[in-house]
Amino acid sequence: MRFANPQLLWFLLVLPPAMLAFFWWSWRSRQRLMTQFIQARLLPALTVGISPTRQKIRLSCLIASVAFLILALARPQLGFDWEEVKQRGLDVIVAIDTSKSMLAEDIAPNRLKRAKLAALDLMQQAKSDRLALIAFAGGAFLQCPLTIDDSAFRQSVDSLDVNVIPQGGTAIAEAIDTAIASFREGDNHKALVLFTDGEDQDSGAVQAAKRAAESGIHIYTIGIGSTEGELLRITDAKGRTDYIRDEQGNVVKSHLNESLLREIAGATPGGFYLPLRGAKTMEMLYEKGLGTLPKSETSEKLVRRYHERYHWPLAAAMVLLVVEMLFPERKRERAKTTTSAPSKAGLREAVALLALLVASLNASGSPASALREYKNGKYDNALKDYQQSLEKKKDDPRLHFNAGAAAYKNKNFEEAAKQFDEALNSPDLKLLQQSYYNRGNSRFYLGESNPDPSKKSETWQEAVKDFESAMKLNAQDPDARFNYEFVKKKLEELKQQQQKNDKNDQNKNDQDKDKQQQQQNKQDQDKKDQENKRDQDQQQKEQAQKDKENKEKQSADQKNKEQEKQQAQQSSGKPDDKDKQEGQQTYAAGQMTPQQAQQLLDAQKGQEMMLPVKPEGKPRDPNKPLRDW
Repeated sequence: MRFANPQLLWFLLVLPPAMLAFFWWSWRSRQRLMTQFIQARLLPALTVGISPTRQKIRLSCLIASVAFLILALARPQLGFDWEEVKQRGLDVIVAIDTSKSMLAEDIAPNRLKRAKLAALDLMQQAKSDRLALIAFAGGAFLQCPLTIDDSAFRQSVDSLDVNVIPQGGTAIAEAIDTAIASFREGDNHKALVLFTDGEDQDSGAVQAAKRAAESGIHIYTIGIGSTEGELLRITDAKGRTDYIRDEQGNVVKSHLNESLLREIAGATPGGFYLPLRGAKTMEMLYEKGLGTLPKSETSEKLVRRYHERYHWPLAAAMVLLVVEMLFPERKRERAKTTTSAPSKAGLREAVALLALLVASLNASGSPASALREYKNGKYDNALKDYQQSLEKKKDDPRLHFNAGAAAYKNKNFEEAAKQFDEALNSPDLKLLQQSYYNRGNSRFYLGESNPDPSKKSETWQEAVKDFESAMKLNAQDPDARFNYEFVKKKLEELKQQQQKNDKNDQNKNDQDKDKQQQQQNKQDQDKKDQENKRDQDQQQKEQAQKDKENKEKQSADQKNKEQEKQQAQQSSGKPDDKDKQEGQQTYAAGQMTPQQAQQLLDAQKGQEMMLPVKPEGKPRDPNKPLRDW
């Protein structure tokens, strides 16, 4: 006897005891309430014919039916038959380089781990093919022979490290010769997939590939690493890290040798070289290479087909539920008068129990219900369901990722970023890359909704880092690259806008200062003009007064002179010279002509001085950055 879903058997330790405790509590509560509202002398008359033993039997049927339903869900299986499985497939040997150069970290997490992950991806693609594993460094060793047992191949791949082959170096020729010897005679369709960085320490790899071509082997080389190279580091048993050095003590830098790998693959018919880039390299290898080769039929695997026995406990549960519904609580002689009410009560209790069981099953299947809500566009309900599931499985990165997707669709970007951050603990590189990508999207929208430019810039810079991490894990993701460039462009625009705003504020302040200075200068000039005008008016008044006094004085003098002359003439009897007298009268008057007055005013105006007005500077160019240092 075995169970297909043994984890469900844990419900046997929870549901039946919980139901027993609930029924005992409800019976005690019912007895207490009856004694409170019914007199003790009337209680036997009202409960006549009710059998406590029958009630216990019905409750036992309910609890036993739930236990049998749990057993049915666990899918008991008894007995099996051996069945021969026939498959059509290829014989594929996977050779993985385990030299210390595979510790380089120019591709995350390092070359060897990426090669192991790619080999497992190839296993998923080659579902009907037989796979074998060769580990090679300075030597080569058949780690796993040809088999269709995926678990055996997976265990062999997981056990690989740089210490599997004690001899250092990279002997690609020996790995190819080991693959030739590992194929059986008569196999028509054989393939060798070579994971290495191409740093061959021994010669003869191309010649070995030609020998493999003569044996009918197709070689496909997968380049791991970068042509720029990476310094090699190694960690000792005490956890100390140091660089790998050559004989002269120089630090070793490992490079990807793509030319050699192309020559090796080109030496066999149909072989080609692929660099390990992105998540679809193995899919491309199988579609363009391995999938085009003709497949042979094999029938070497015997599979156990177990006999399902879930219908036995399911039938027992159904019988017990029927018994519970039809078995009366009262004795037989009172069944005719009191059958209806107990039967209906029993039916209600059975329906309530079934509803409880269904609710518990739905609660255990909450991720599925959350997925349905998500597909129906009810993202809020889906997020709540995923959060309930996370209360049971807090460390499940897939649930965190799905919860983040639901929150993102519901435009709850803060919760989405939080959930995607929890999903980064996933060991799955694909899920890790998608978590970085979606967290970057969530942070972009968080920054976009933030009115503070500094906080917006900080959030967008974090989004750029997330997209950059996503591109490191999958360099072929066009969406991550597009979003990376888009957010960087947005950051530049935001920076330019801030600089422009700072320039405009500075220009505005300068213009306000210039305007205030001009107004002050104008006020000073007006004040000066008023003072000059007052001075000119005062001078004119003083000059007019002085001219008036001179004129009056000259008139008095002239009058005195005329009087004296008349007196002299009268005394001498000489006549006056009329023309001379008229000229003297004109000179004595001292009056200015209009032309003389205008000339005097023009001369005074020429002596006036105006205060210089501060000239306006050249307008500032807003396109050039403001330099204040």
